[in-house]
Amino acid sequence: MRFAGLFILASALCCAAVPAETVSLDSLLGEMTNLERLTTLPNPAYVTRQFSSYDRRSTDSAVQDDSNWFANGDRGQVLRAEEGASGTEHVLMEADGPGAVVRFWSANANEGGVVRVYLDGAAEPVLDMPLSAMLGGMVHPFLPPLSGVHSKGWNSYLPIPYAKHCKITVSKHDIYYQINYRTYAPGTEVKTFSMDDVAGLADKLGAVMSGLSEPSTLPLPEDTRIVPFRVEALNPGDSDANVIPPAAPQAIYGMQMRVKTEDLEAALRGCLMELSFDGNAPAVVAPLGDFFGTAPGANAYQSLPSGVLRDGTLYSRWVMPFRETATVTFYNYSGVQLTLEGEAHFRDRPWTDDSLYFHAKWRTVRDLPTRPMVDWNYLTAGGGPGRFAGVMLHITNPVPQWWGEGDEKIYVDGEAFPSHFGTGTEDYFGYAWCSPETFTHAYHNQPRCDGPGNFGQTCVSRFHIMDDIPWTDSFKFDMEMWHWKDPATVSQSVTAYWYAKAGGTDNTPAADRDLLTVPAVAELPGVEGAIEGEAMEVVSVSGGEAAPQEGVWDWSRTAQMWWKGAKPGDKLALGFPVEKAGKYTVTARMTKAKDYGIHQISINGQPAGDPIDFWNRDVTGTDPVSLGVFDLKEGQNLFEVEVKGANEKAIKAHMFGLDYLLLKEE
Repeated sequence: MRFAGLFILASALCCAAVPAETVSLDSLLGEMTNLERLTTLPNPAYVTRQFSSYDRRSTDSAVQDDSNWFANGDRGQVLRAEEGASGTEHVLMEADGPGAVVRFWSANANEGGVVRVYLDGAAEPVLDMPLSAMLGGMVHPFLPPLSGVHSKGWNSYLPIPYAKHCKITVSKHDIYYQINYRTYAPGTEVKTFSMDDVAGLADKLGAVMSGLSEPSTLPLPEDTRIVPFRVEALNPGDSDANVIPPAAPQAIYGMQMRVKTEDLEAALRGCLMELSFDGNAPAVVAPLGDFFGTAPGANAYQSLPSGVLRDGTLYSRWVMPFRETATVTFYNYSGVQLTLEGEAHFRDRPWTDDSLYFHAKWRTVRDLPTRPMVDWNYLTAGGGPGRFAGVMLHITNPVPQWWGEGDEKIYVDGEAFPSHFGTGTEDYFGYAWCSPETFTHAYHNQPRCDGPGNFGQTCVSRFHIMDDIPWTDSFKFDMEMWHWKDPATVSQSVTAYWYAKAGGTDNTPAADRDLLTVPAVAELPGVEGAIEGEAMEVVSVSGGEAAPQEGVWDWSRTAQMWWKGAKPGDKLALGFPVEKAGKYTVTARMTKAKDYGIHQISINGQPAGDPIDFWNRDVTGTDPVSLGVFDLKEGQNLFEVEVKGANEKAIKAHMFGLDYLLLKEE
């Protein structure tokens, strides 16, 4: 009944004046690059929900531990198993229409077997293909950038509308997944997805794919007015306000800006931007860089609503309507002088009863403990209807261990249990397996991850363009703080983006100017006096590849020299420096794992004892191994490895890893 109430209100507000068009693949493709649609209440009205593989033990928010509310067994959880014509099928999603699937993610689609999509009660699926092909962008019409793998996360944004019913199954259930879908107001006309429609919309599909591939190049409306601006030499402690004079109702359709300063990272965090509309309290309150979806500094990425070009130009395509006036103010709390120059794009636009104001607000926390686990609030909004449109997260992690095991929990209109319950923070942002690989996409991004592992500064974003979340009365977004490291502390900031009616409220605290800085992070400690394996020169390798590897394992400085792809008889020689010739005890710390081999270690051609078996069930470092006493020369010496074979229990990959060497002069 709660969602029925939302439909009644939204329909009354937006449907009385303009009849809703039929929802179809054609209309949904048109929405994929249309940011202006977010500026009004949805017509036809809909709610957005999520099916996922979240741990079903999470039932009671009062039980604040990993046995219940923070349970982490998010793999292989499905609605049920049933027998079909092709054998056992595991049901991931089942929902009545009218509706549309608008996002499908998995961390391991390659383990999901065959996916089948059944629409409107049909006995035969309209889609029947390997899940990896659908989410990996390998089969028409599931092609990049509509579908594809980004930083190990498998994603599809191709919309699948249905009039009456949708059921999605896989033949193998042991996967992580999220499926976001809309349910439209009863009576909404929906044309159910078909491959015939896909064929008939080939040109439109191609145009959408082209636009999403290079979103910064999508044209603004031809009749926008370009207004250049320049804020010259804004000194620390100064501010600059510009009022757009009263005129016909209009909207900002785009902004681009360049920042000139001696310390760009400090300036982008320390310059606070405020935007207010029609005399209301500021609707945008965020550091300059965070507003444009980048922190810390200018990290190149291209998404549909915002981005940073390679030359450092910041751009925004969020559409910001107002009735009469808009005021933008820049406050320089950065400690450095800065100059802003760029242009804004305006266009006349009617203000109607269903028009919404754009909002973007920033919040931060310093030294948040990783235990006890908490639901950290990204945004709570109320006071009338609105639409959630996305978030950018900047986190400072002082250790290489993974910080984002926590799930998103999104509550709409006072739900007792969240209608979005996720499977991991990186899963929410569309990647997987705590991958540090950077990527950019029209809807989600990881433009920065310093490493090694997940150490240092990380910036991620997700923009809810097709999967925006409308609400009638209230909206609440929590993300679990669930870190692998206990104890530790992290610092993080989020910028939330949403649209809301005049009079809407939110719980964002006022920006503390003392926190408008980038949190410092100390250099990772290493073993004192160690010659790091990852820093050694690869002098020769007869087979396979040797290169530094970063990771979350217990390596000194979280890295090792990794030799992979070798076979028995292959040899590797690494060079290490010695300042003074003499006799030295050489001690090595190396890596053991299930796919590591048996290797003969030598120093300058002299064998260091018998071959060593580096097999182990899990990845771990060896205890420091004394290789013996050797005559070492001044300058470069050789640490040599020869593949001898593998343990009978091992995966026969014959890998080798060197963490570090220690030298003790005798």
